[in-house]
Amino acid sequence: MLSEVSQNLEQDAVLRASIDRSLRHPVMFFLTSGAAWLAISIILGVISSAKVHTPGFLDGFGFLTYGRTQAAHLNALIYGWGFQAAFGVVVWMLSRLSRQECRAAGLILTAGHIWNLGVSVGILGILAGYGTGMPWMEFPSFCWPIILLSYFAIVVWSMVQFKVRPEGHVYISQWYLIAAIIWFPWVFITANVLLHVMPGNPVMAAGINAWFKSSIIFLFFTPVALGTAFYLVPKVSGRPIHSYSLAQFGFWALAVIMPWAGMQKLTGAPIPYFMPYLGATATIMFFIPAFSAAVNILRTAIADPEVVNNSPTLRFTMAGIIGLIIMAVAAVLLNIPGKSLELSQFSMSGYGFEILSLYGFFSFVMFGAIYFIVPRITRREWLSRRFIKWHFFLSTYGVALIAIVAIFGGIQQGIGQEAFNQPWSEAAQRALPYSILITFAWCFILLSNIFFFMHLTVMWLRLGRRSSHPTLLTSSHHGSPHGDDGDIDNAGSITVSAH
Repeated sequence: MLSEVSQNLEQDAVLRASIDRSLRHPVMFFLTSGAAWLAISIILGVISSAKVHTPGFLDGFGFLTYGRTQAAHLNALIYGWGFQAAFGVVVWMLSRLSRQECRAAGLILTAGHIWNLGVSVGILGILAGYGTGMPWMEFPSFCWPIILLSYFAIVVWSMVQFKVRPEGHVYISQWYLIAAIIWFPWVFITANVLLHVMPGNPVMAAGINAWFKSSIIFLFFTPVALGTAFYLVPKVSGRPIHSYSLAQFGFWALAVIMPWAGMQKLTGAPIPYFMPYLGATATIMFFIPAFSAAVNILRTAIADPEVVNNSPTLRFTMAGIIGLIIMAVAAVLLNIPGKSLELSQFSMSGYGFEILSLYGFFSFVMFGAIYFIVPRITRREWLSRRFIKWHFFLSTYGVALIAIVAIFGGIQQGIGQEAFNQPWSEAAQRALPYSILITFAWCFILLSNIFFFMHLTVMWLRLGRRSSHPTLLTSSHHGSPHGDDGDIDNAGSITVSAH
């Protein structure tokens, strides 16, 4: 009996190793190029933020005006970093969970290069003054078919692997990831066709654009991050999900509620009166799927706080889940119909919420996944615990400062905007100290991501050390003796399976 179990474990380890080997090139390409785009986005964020309080900064360069750099900053963050990090994690996780080797790595890698080409042309188009002016859709209109076709070429193989997987249980991680893969093209095609192919009334175009922004956050980045967290936390901690029923409830709550969000940004516009209230209600109700998922994940992880403290994967993932809770609270506070929504509608509060969702929640979970995945596909360990610590603390302090300062600074700015008997410069003056702090915070994050990008590049070059131990944030190895997911990647045995 023991020999049969040992043989099964060895076969499982061999299969996992072959899956990792088949995905090494496309996954590392997505993660490394995504990290490079993240650095570019942060540099653009520093420039655009500095121009708010110092308009003369780099004023000799026409392509670096505030309007262009701010748009390029957000689009590089979304399409350069966010989607590519999601591609790397989703492709790897669905292969692992479907127990299928990747047989189209070359095609995925080619599609990844085309995606990067589309993003590069889009960012250059924005900086050259050819942006559309629609937030999160500023790329020149000819770019979106390139983005869409490369997206299908990247994710279709994960759908095929899911379809031909061995019969058995479908994990909650697969629910979230497959849903995100399906929801994005629905949102992307709908918005681009209605705005670029069949343009109509400009007011409704603004509404479609607002719906698009909300849907990208709630129907792509959120389910990808939650699916990843539901995989990583049980895997690293060696414990099953606290409540599978609660996880399923959170998924269906997200699927039913969040497609209705977005229109609250058009409060006061000449559109049907119920639409902004419907959007505000849906956004406020985001706390239902957010809190159900967060409580479930936290209850799973806190059973062994020492492992959370020592594992880079869990430390980043838990920070991301805390960011999700803050994001849900902010969604309630900023979207209550009435004075709260009016004060935040045209202020920097919206930017603070976007950075909180894209960086404070999604990116932190992706960082945790990267610290977990990369050693397994490169067969190397991270070189420096110090680099990982600096990345964590500088990122945490930076994004917390941006979110808090932008949200509350935006409310102060909104108060100035609502004061009709005061000059408009009063609103700008109210926002000035908060803008300075945001620039300072982006510099913190830029420094943290320099360490991250250098570390990741070294791993791509396979210069890390060979080791059967996990990279921990202390010198002594606590937790599982077999690594931070319970398996000895180099020794070929496994003690904890996914979920």
